[in-house]
Amino acid sequence: MQTIETLDDQIAAAAFRRLVHHLRHRSDAQNVDLMGLAGFCRNCLGDWVADASGGALDKDAGRALVYGMPYAEWKAKHQTEATPEQLARMTESVAKNPR
Repeated sequence: MQTIETLDDQIAAAAFRRLVHHLRHRSDAQNVDLMGLAGFCRNCLGDWVADASGGALDKDAGRALVYGMPYAEWKAKHQTEATPEQLARMTESVAKNPR
């Protein structure tokens, strides 16, 4: 059986790119909602890219890669104010993440 660790890098890269394109298209899916459901968001994904780059990218560059623009620009265009309920779901969800 194939595992994520043995998955071909080209396949993994194609799936990652598809995920990023999907998230760019779905700007209506707020980061706080992604955090509340899955414990990660676009910022996390950008930070993971930066971490995986071994120092070639900083977190701002990793996030810009995921957003397709600087995070501040995306935030101004697409991010809405989080409700107390969204923040509570996010806090509960993030607490389930591995440390």
